[in-house]
Order: sequence, then C-alpha cells, then structure tokens
Amino acid sequence: MSNTLKYASMRSIGAYVPQKILNNSDFEKMVDTSDDWIVKRTGIRERHIAAEDEYTSDMAVHASRDAIARAGIEKEDIDLVICATVTPDYFNMPSTACIISDKLGIRSVQAFDISSACSGFVYGLSIAKAFIESGMKRNVLLIGAEKFSSIVDYSDRSTCILFGDGAGAAVISAVEDPEEGIVDIHASADGSYADFLITPSPGCVNPASTKALEEGLQYVKMKGNETFKLAVKTLTRDVKEILRKNKIEISDIDWFIPHQANYRIIKAVGDSLGMTTEQTVLTVHKYGNTSAASIPMAINDIYEEGRLGYGDMMLLDTFGGGLTWASAVLPFCGR
Repeated sequence: MSNTLKYASMRSIGAYVPQKILNNSDFEKMVDTSDDWIVKRTGIRERHIAAEDEYTSDMAVHASRDAIARAGIEKEDIDLVICATVTPDYFNMPSTACIISDKLGIRSVQAFDISSACSGFVYGLSIAKAFIESGMKRNVLLIGAEKFSSIVDYSDRSTCILFGDGAGAAVISAVEDPEEGIVDIHASADGSYADFLITPSPGCVNPASTKALEEGLQYVKMKGNETFKLAVKTLTRDVKEILRKNKIEISDIDWFIPHQANYRIIKAVGDSLGMTTEQTVLTVHKYGNTSAASIPMAINDIYEEGRLGYGDMMLLDTFGGGLTWASAVLPFCGR
C-alpha cells in the first residue's frame, strides 16, 4: 500500500432475509396479544424467521456475496472479515466470521466477531475505519447478522413479538478521495445498564446446566420500558453531538437510518431532531428488530429500491444491549 493518505469508504451493501414470515396474527395464537396492540406499541407487522438448519453464517454468506459483487471486487481482495452478532453459530468459538470466511472461500485472512448487540454494525464500522485509515487493510467485509429466533422465548409476549432474523453486509474500502470517506463515528457504552438487555446463559456467571435451561436463562431478557426511555434520550443526544461536532445541518442529511427496533423510538428521536418523513428510513414494520443486521438491511432496502444514490449522505443511529450506542455520518459510495 502506498503512503498516500487513505480514507474508509462504504463501497457496497447487501442483505438477506429468510423466506419464512411470522406476522402478528401468528402471535395471537401463541401468546396473549393482538395485531392492533403490536402495531400500536412497536410498528411491527411481520418478521422473517430462519429455517431450523439455516444459521447466522448462512444468512451472512448470502448478504456478503451481494456486497462483494456490488463492490466490483473479488473475494480474494478482502483482507479482513468482521461479523457483528449476538447469535453466533457456536458459543464463543469458532467465531462466526471464521465460518463465514470458510463458506465464502476467503482464505488466510483475519476474521473475528464483535458483540455489541444492536449497535454491532456501527461499532464494526468504526473498527473497519481504523484498520483502513491506519493502512493495515484495504477491503473490509463488514457483516451484521442475527438468528435472533434462536434466543427468543416464544411464550414471553414482551420479547417474542419484537425480533426477527436476517443479515446485512457492506464492503468498506480504502480510497484517496476525502469526499468519499466516512465523516465521523461516535460509539459508546455504559455497563451499569447491563441487565436492561441480557441473555443470562451460557456464560461463566450462569454456566450451561439443566437448571439454567429449566429457568429459560438461554433466552433474551429485556426491561422494555426502561430501555425505551433511555434509548430516546441517549440517541437524540448522541446524534445532536455528532452533527454539531462536524458542523452538519439536518438538511445536509439525505437519509436518516436508525436502528429498527421500535417505531415509537424512531419517531421520537426523529421528531426531536427535526427529521422529515422523507429523510427517515423505516423497515421495522416488515423485519422487526434484527439487532446488528438492522441498519445494513435498511440501507440495502433503499439501495435495491433505487432510492440510495452515490454520494448520498447517511446518518446512522443505534442503541443496544451492553448498553451500547453509536452514530455515524458517511456518504454511500456504491454504484
């Protein structure tokens, strides 16, 4: 690599959703809820669910192939694979990124997972940016993929209606034109709120055991009301800060792409920021909360609809378990 200053640029996007769909009427037969209640409280109407033998890595591979092809490069050009997920194929090892690399035929390349829940893709974006701007890597395959149905208790009406499965992937590449580079990324965390969103087992606090399974500790647990209130406050503050720091006006943003967890959160944050309906990307109604896959899936939606063009300025905004949160401002530089 030359000594010319490099910038990290999003060169492509891809996504995948499983075929099976669970709509709200399906949940009316499973738990005490209704379509009307779910829509009013969350904005979700349906979510895609992976097949029993369809894993996080499989969905990621579909999304990655599209991203690599759309970037106009070969798989051999990828020199780092990052997978953001909280639903890995295996507990701790091997990493899902390693499995994805193998399935794609990417050999002898650094690969690892990150666990930042719904903030994972933007956290990963910050890592990709650092690797590229340091000169260590040229083409990073960044993936957000989740089989959330594998950690959902379908008898718990407070969580089962929220989550879906899917994957999104992007190629982040080194470029010399600063106009194509990521403008800025903010990423932060506060572990004092760890119990707001948690999967208690397996882990060294609650090792895998018959008792843990009987208590359902392998399923995601969520303090919904507390998470909602903190998310709105934190996301609004973080976005205002990244825009102020970079002297960017709301009118400079072509696409506000928030994490797709709950329509009420998206609307509250958007209204507080002064975002228009036309600027705001919404996919929560058809995918539900797909955690780390949410933002790249949303970017892919407007790309495939022909609405996302080269140079369009995107504002990404996300909040997840940890608790973690992150925002990013960047142009889309795919073709």
